[in-house]
Amino acid sequence: MSKNPRIAVIMDENTSVDGTRYDMTKAYFIAIHRAGGLPFGIPYFADLVEPVVEEFDGLVSVGGRIRFPGEWYIPGHESRYPLSERLAVEMALMQGFLNRDKPVLGICNGMQMLACLNGGRMVHEVRKVGAHILDHDNRNGTHTVSIAPGTMLSRILGTDQFAVNSRHQEAVVEVSGKAVAAAKADDGVIEAIEIPSRRFALGLQWHQEAFATQDHPGNRVFSAFIEASRK
Repeated sequence: MSKNPRIAVIMDENTSVDGTRYDMTKAYFIAIHRAGGLPFGIPYFADLVEPVVEEFDGLVSVGGRIRFPGEWYIPGHESRYPLSERLAVEMALMQGFLNRDKPVLGICNGMQMLACLNGGRMVHEVRKVGAHILDHDNRNGTHTVSIAPGTMLSRILGTDQFAVNSRHQEAVVEVSGKAVAAAKADDGVIEAIEIPSRRFALGLQWHQEAFATQDHPGNRVFSAFIEASRK
């Protein structure tokens, strides 16, 4: 294996316009590269799934706004996001990496997919869950997350609380026995999940890549992910 693990990064797209472009921040690639990985963007072609799963060392599932299957949602709270070719390819990639116990890091959309592939369920608009819910869909907003003790995330971060950004409308509201809620916001919204049966399968609801060039405790997640991808 290469000294620097090769990391597959599913591309995002401009679903808010017409879905004709792959469109995502460079910050994912910067964060992976700074942590010691070699990031490669993966487009939406089904025949790429098998070679990517076989040849790459880890998968990063990035943020985005695409419509997930209706059964992944609490009844009456299904997604109204656009359909996307990304869904089938990303699901196959993530399941393939999980089946081979290769590291998976999900961010925002990626955390939600990781949770739902393991029996979790979501809502489309988390603010409709209750009046106490914070505004999580605010690009200028931040809030505190509390890390659950005894989790892999707790061991990685070495802290029990810190501030993160808020950039999501949908949210995971139920996790199955296959997953653990590793962090929550003050309003109870699930902010991180992990799959204990896998060597490294972690999802973050916040956008840690946005802190890639800053001194932020959450960047240890990228370092731990790359280290796991070396094995």
